[in-house]
Amino acid sequence: MQENNFSQRIIEWHALHGRKTLPWQTDKSLYKTWVSEVMLQQTQVATVIPYFKKFMRSFPSIDYLANAPIDEVLHHWTGLGYYARARNLHKTAQIIRDQFDNKFPENFDDVIALPGIGRSTAGAILSLTLGKYFAILDGNVKRVLTRHQAIEGWTGEKRVENRLWELAGRLTPVDQTNIFNQAMMDMGAMICTRSKPKCTECPVSADCIALKSDSMTSYPTPKAKKKIPVKSAVMLVLCEGAKTIQLSQRPPVGIWGGLWCFPEFESIECAEQYLAKQNLQNYQQTELNTFRHTFSHYHFDITPLLIEVKKFDSSQVMEDSGTLWYNLQHPQKIGLAAATKKILSTVNKKLNTSE
Repeated sequence: MQENNFSQRIIEWHALHGRKTLPWQTDKSLYKTWVSEVMLQQTQVATVIPYFKKFMRSFPSIDYLANAPIDEVLHHWTGLGYYARARNLHKTAQIIRDQFDNKFPENFDDVIALPGIGRSTAGAILSLTLGKYFAILDGNVKRVLTRHQAIEGWTGEKRVENRLWELAGRLTPVDQTNIFNQAMMDMGAMICTRSKPKCTECPVSADCIALKSDSMTSYPTPKAKKKIPVKSAVMLVLCEGAKTIQLSQRPPVGIWGGLWCFPEFESIECAEQYLAKQNLQNYQQTELNTFRHTFSHYHFDITPLLIEVKKFDSSQVMEDSGTLWYNLQHPQKIGLAAATKKILSTVNKKLNTSE
């Protein structure tokens, strides 16, 4: 394979077919590229676009993001998943505000040291925005390279990853690095797709080893599957007056870190014991349908337990600094886990139906 010829074919394809009008590609800035690259980690472009536009309207610059409450940032992230990305964005914005005078750093070592930014993301930010010579290796690029060179092995293995970085470095041209890197991402998203790749439209199909052996979908080699464990919990949905519902804020790290959710219990009996300790009486209890929420490493079966109370009296201590009363008719702008939103929607419909 001739490296110059490969990169030239990719660049020429991009001139005709590549994406050039995505929201973060117009009036380009390091800030926009950074936010878009973080959003695009494990999330498709079509999903990201409306989130990105709304995010930029609310946080048009680094200082706006740095000075915003984390709850507001998480609220804008609700539905995108992988919420550590949002927390890292907020943390990074504050570092840039405090240490770089609100200017996104242009030095690679400074960029990669920021929370939530790895080697590929740092290279993408600096190459796509400033044209600096850095190779990238996101999921799309890995797919193109592993197929073109028939590289076997899970891409998360250090041995395979090192080989891919070496290959990406050789193929990335010093000139037009920004165009080549964008083109490689577009190739993976538009042509060299996970299933049903459009090999007849690929500019580098002539020397693609996987195509020659008709084994395109064998690459990249999938990670060995483990049996996904199943966990379960009861979520206590405490409702006062059919309009306000109690939520609790999760710890800043871990699953749904910093988001507002329902109090979680091992069983209905444990939830009922909690209610008894709170001296809660004269309530209507309804067990709602169990549903499954799947994370990358386990299934989570959730049973919402709706507790309807007309009004609490002063002897019932049901809140502390980590709780709030969420008004279904006038919802606050807070970060909600996807499972919380699903339960809120279900409860809202039930309460409106029963009125």
